[in-house]
Amino acid sequence: MHRLLTTLLAAGSLLTGFAASASAAPFTSPYSNFGGFYIGGLVGGAWGTFDTSTSTAEVPGGEFSPPAIAAFNSAGPQSIKPASLIGGFDAGYNWQAGSYLAGVEGDIEWLHLSGSASSGPVIIPGGAGNTFTITSSADIDWLATLRGRLGFTSGNWLFYATGGASFTTLHGNFQFSETFSPSTEAASASGAKTGYAVGGGVETYLWQHWSVKAEYLFVDFGSASAFGVDTGVPLPLTRSRTA
Repeated sequence: MHRLLTTLLAAGSLLTGFAASASAAPFTSPYSNFGGFYIGGLVGGAWGTFDTSTSTAEVPGGEFSPPAIAAFNSAGPQSIKPASLIGGFDAGYNWQAGSYLAGVEGDIEWLHLSGSASSGPVIIPGGAGNTFTITSSADIDWLATLRGRLGFTSGNWLFYATGGASFTTLHGNFQFSETFSPSTEAASASGAKTGYAVGGGVETYLWQHWSVKAEYLFVDFGSASAFGVDTGVPLPLTRSRTA
């Protein structure tokens, strides 16, 4: 997932798929000190890819032939590419020594990154003209990260790289239907996921105690799997699904 944000930050004793945030930081003329605690709000956008796949295995002597099983598997890989607006909050603390800066930052965002994909109807080899369809969907509704920041300042500008852990809840749904029997099989995967986030950004002061930053993050959550059995055929088909 890719995230681009703009953040307005307010600094003082109190901060993914581009982000904007506002933060408060201790003011030192000419606005070149980014050290201290900050809190802010962010808005932006996210776009991502759910690479889903369905693989099928049949008990020996089952209803479908090896060519039919191969057709199921070849239609299984799908790609869902949703996009969403993002809104949320972030907070952090910076340590600055001269023109060099290190910090830690956390954020939580709400979004609706959701989509679906379908393969079919596809003719079943040796299936007397009957067809099958594979459908998958996936979504996430929130995102949080906890990251470190390393950067340097030039005048009232801060340039930094960032990286750390990311957190979300992933939902995936899969369905296989065919007209040979006919039958329909569904499976789902849902649960908390932990991944990583890496990126970078630039921040500058607007006026005393207020700064704005633009940030890009790449976020990855690995994969989640689900299994289903098609009991509507004489001998069951077992399928695994990955999002």
